Amino acid sequence: MASAGLRQELTCPICLSIYTDPVTLRCGHNYHNFCLDCIENVMCTQEGSGLYTCPECRKRFTNRPKLQRNRKLRNIVEFFSLSHQGTESNIFCTYCVHSPVPATKSCLLCEASLCDTHLIVHSKSEEHVLTEPTTSWGNRKCYKHKKLLEYYCTEDAACICVSCSLAGEHRGHQVELLNEASEKKKKRLRDVLQKLTTKREKSEKRVQTLQEHRRGVQEKAADVTEQLTALIRDVKKHLEDLEKRLLSDITRQQEQVLLTISNLTQHLEKEKDELTRKMCQIEELCNMTDPLTVLQEQESHRDDFCGAEKGDNEVTQRGDKQVPAVVDLDEVLISVTLYNGFADIVTDLKREIYMQETSDILPDIDTAHNNVIVSGDLETVSWSRINQQRPEIPERFTYTPQVLSTRSFSSGRHCWEVQISESGLWRVGVCYPSMGRGGCQSIIGNNKSWCLCQFNKDLSVRHNTIRTSLQPPLSCDTVGILLDYEAGCLTFYELSDPIRHLHTVTTTFTEPLHAAFWVRASTWVRILH
Repeated sequence: MASAGLRQELTCPICLSIYTDPVTLRCGHNYHNFCLDCIENVMCTQEGSGLYTCPECRKRFTNRPKLQRNRKLRNIVEFFSLSHQGTESNIFCTYCVHSPVPATKSCLLCEASLCDTHLIVHSKSEEHVLTEPTTSWGNRKCYKHKKLLEYYCTEDAACICVSCSLAGEHRGHQVELLNEASEKKKKRLRDVLQKLTTKREKSEKRVQTLQEHRRGVQEKAADVTEQLTALIRDVKKHLEDLEKRLLSDITRQQEQVLLTISNLTQHLEKEKDELTRKMCQIEELCNMTDPLTVLQEQESHRDDFCGAEKGDNEVTQRGDKQVPAVVDLDEVLISVTLYNGFADIVTDLKREIYMQETSDILPDIDTAHNNVIVSGDLETVSWSRINQQRPEIPERFTYTPQVLSTRSFSSGRHCWEVQISESGLWRVGVCYPSMGRGGCQSIIGNNKSWCLCQFNKDLSVRHNTIRTSLQPPLSCDTVGILLDYEAGCLTFYELSDPIRHLHTVTTTFTEPLHAAFWVRASTWVRILH
């Protein structure tokens, strides 16, 4: 009963077997034990959900909980397993015929198993070899001579009996006692085990590092997603506000124009009615046959007739003073408001993402090699066989056809774009101003510079002696370069559709950086502004 209770205490709640390499999981003030492989498998299945749960008490963890090996429990498990080995194999004492008693040893000579009581009275002679309880007697004896296997032939790597060593096929071979050979093999196995243990620990650390990196990537992706969502939401809000303001302006202008048109219409309607009345009076006079009546009526309505007899110019001038001018929607004002609104949104957006588009990347002619041509607009760098005969100064490259930018960067985030010839040899990147100007070590891509390099269609990133090949080759002729000085990141992009990330260099910059351009064999590089 006590043994059964102890076995229950030493049983893993996941696999329901005796603990194997037991570890402890702390859940607040409680501690729970599991087999290492069992709890690792549970954690791996829960990893995708981002939430971890203890299989025993269901306590939740936001991060993957740490596991501690329980050495004391492992020792107890090993002792329990050793002390119950005979019972577990169902091997009983050969001489306890009335009731089965678990055997503690087996005698290879007698081919019998012994309990503690019968072991006391058993022969202590060396011929009686005692082992752990077993029923496999044949494996312990030579199949030819039917004698105990007592020796180990090192030449044939075989366990042999004394007859095999003296007169059998192993005669004259180097032999050792089984215990000695076993200890030597154990020593070799321990050495192998130590190496495997060290290798496994390295693998575990690597796995842990990768898991931490995966969690870091997931957290970073979540943060970037949240920031991007907030940024897009903010842009949408600004656009909605701009739309409301523009629609309000259009409505206000429409109301003003319609009011003007309404006032003008009312004025013209009154004028039309007045003119109709006068026309009717005149028509009546024209239809009269009595001259005296016609003349007298004219005298009484002289003012109306005089107004009708005046010239068109005079009437128009008087009408312009009385009737407001007809106006229309001010589309120019609406366009200016829309443009300024967009400009403000873009300015705020650039400030939010902290990206400075560097438009003043200009080649420094004082650094240009004499086989490098810089265009008059300072935008294109190309190679030529003709020596430009520039003066010799310390800043000029004398060995390799390249040129640096006039501007350097010692902080912030900057990006610029270059257009390159489809084939040939070219390099674009950044370098320290302390880089040498002569000799084969002065080409960008050395220990003081980083560059994207193309040799025909072979694309790579180079620094010092490290060359990182990139596949596939470029599909367009425009490359973007992003420099984040504080973060120590230099990133190359192919500005295709969609944009393709080529490579990111991560390091610690110790000097200001200049943009650098290297051309050869009739190639050219154009700086885009």
